[in-house]
Amino acid sequence: MRQERTVQPSIFDLFATHEIGCELKAMSQWLDEHCDLLGLVARDLCRGGIKATGRQGLPAEAVLRCALLKQYRQLSYQELAFHLEDSASFRAFARLPWSWSPQKSALQKTISAIRPETWEQINRTLLLGARQVKLEDGAVVRLDSTVTSALMHEPSDSSLLWDAVRVMVRLLKRADALIGGAGLDWRDHCRAAKKRARKIQFTRGRPNRVQLYRELIAIARATLAYLEQASACLASAPDPFVDLWQAQVRHYRPLIERIIRQSERRVLAGEPVPAGEKLVSLFEPHADIIVKGSRDTEYGHKLNLITGRSGMILDLVIEAGNPADSDRLLPMLERHIDLYGQAPRQAAADGGFATRNNLATAKAWGVCDMAFHKKAGLRVEDMVRSKWVYRKLRNFRAGIEAGISCLKRAYGLARCTWRGLDHFNAYVWSSVVAYNLVLFTRLKPS
Repeated sequence: MRQERTVQPSIFDLFATHEIGCELKAMSQWLDEHCDLLGLVARDLCRGGIKATGRQGLPAEAVLRCALLKQYRQLSYQELAFHLEDSASFRAFARLPWSWSPQKSALQKTISAIRPETWEQINRTLLLGARQVKLEDGAVVRLDSTVTSALMHEPSDSSLLWDAVRVMVRLLKRADALIGGAGLDWRDHCRAAKKRARKIQFTRGRPNRVQLYRELIAIARATLAYLEQASACLASAPDPFVDLWQAQVRHYRPLIERIIRQSERRVLAGEPVPAGEKLVSLFEPHADIIVKGSRDTEYGHKLNLITGRSGMILDLVIEAGNPADSDRLLPMLERHIDLYGQAPRQAAADGGFATRNNLATAKAWGVCDMAFHKKAGLRVEDMVRSKWVYRKLRNFRAGIEAGISCLKRAYGLARCTWRGLDHFNAYVWSSVVAYNLVLFTRLKPS
């Protein structure tokens, strides 16, 4: 059984007079004014089929506030559990029931259950409040893109094959335990796979590496054959633990087969594999290969953002693949028009967004001044009313770089520490909501 709000908050909850304590108090007051958001969180926490009886869990209010604390102070779950027990200001903000001190496992399970759609709705409510107090009206906006890395190591064909072998061996050991050690005939090739992966890393000359790759691919295929035999052997076992094991096999098998195929194409056949077809992580298969200009390659997802004069994030889209910036300007403007009911009066964007079609369409939609950081063959007179306006908008656009830098340094947007695509999206949106809420409380007129 889970409640939306803490039934009886402690009368001894006090916030410190320190700057952080004052910010927490202001954030808490805004959350108290928007209790309707707790219903969204409560629905995410109450999974389908779970009865509304039994032991009480953390209230939805406490879960939401703990999630904001985690992103606001960039704490691990273990650190969050400690501060919730140790800090009076943290306990006052989190609205924990009296004498409750949740462990890191409970915090992880509940916070990660909040869906990205819920975070996005919370952000829209926050932007509506900013509009009502005349803090942000969305009339002047700036656009840019950035990348958030996924929780994965630098990929290579050898490291992916080694990951595949050790995951399959781990599954085979679990199958041994499930079947009682009888009926399975397989060999542990982990040591041989690791040895060849390390040799590939330090071997010079393609012919030498190709031979090592042949051996490593052969080991991966042999281990995959063992796994398929084990899956067939356990196919008729009526055991819920076997069902869970089979589900893991069904998840990993196509990914491992894909890794083997792309290694054969790239290394043995010398065939270039398009970026959209590459698998760069066995554990984060949703990660994309992102190359921005001549900079280093990143592995995660590309984000397109819109901010206003207040610096708040007005909209964010987590892209699939690595679309060109020029293809994303009009969809982002269209989303902004749907959100605010009208086109922004002025807009500024990076040079990568600049095309004649984008400029003409933005003007047709009602954007009076559309300035691009790099002109890309466009005339200033076509973009804006005067050179003075162009300089102002170009300088205004540079401010979004500071916002992105703050999000990455202080709110964890540089690298997602949660696994899976849904959790990646939720992590990004929770960082944005925490950033916007702090900025709103700092700028809101008293």
